[in-house]
Amino acid sequence: MIDGPPPKPPPGRVAVLVYRGIGVACVALATIGVFLPLMPTTVFLLIALWAFARGSPEWAERVRRHPRLGPFVRDWEERRVIPRRAKLLAVSMMAGGLAILWFASHNPIPTLAVGAILAAVSGYIVTRPSA
Repeated sequence: MIDGPPPKPPPGRVAVLVYRGIGVACVALATIGVFLPLMPTTVFLLIALWAFARGSPEWAERVRRHPRLGPFVRDWEERRVIPRRAKLLAVSMMAGGLAILWFASHNPIPTLAVGAILAAVSGYIVTRPSA
């Protein structure tokens, strides 16, 4: 008798390349997010780690060891915490983005829809433990 499901085969060459491509794109977006206040950083790093874990575990380790970006990722992976400053910046930027949307469109339907999504995301961020 076999205990549990059979092991998964390693991903094929195409899948590895797709995962690596997703990871590289997300690291690039996260790097842009370091310099642009409306662009998230940590979320793209977490997606990159997810992709690299499937396509290149060595690259995932490089992200974890990065001197500037690694601490945020490790804090999330190990303790599920978000720094207070990051929370404040994230919620402030979402509020600012929503205000820009309102003044640019003056249309309540998309503003309310986006506002509901941003309120849910902000609620999630604020309720996570702080680093």
